[in-house]
Amino acid sequence: MRISLNNNNEEFSADSMSISQIMELKKFTFKMLVVKLNGNLVRKEDYASTFVKDGDDLIILHLISGG
Repeated sequence: MRISLNNNNEEFSADSMSISQIMELKKFTFKMLVVKLNGNLVRKEDYASTFVKDGDDLIILHLISGG
């Protein structure tokens, strides 16, 4: 499948993958993340049950705070 991941084209051998699988494969380990799939926010508890398929737009942002 081909998707847009953080505005970059990515290709995976599977037809679909869960958000959790993509995050593990791409080494997204930061605790505070915002995930949007096709413009819709995805809750952390839904990462394993939300599947990304060919043509989808996935955004995974690290939240960083400071003062």
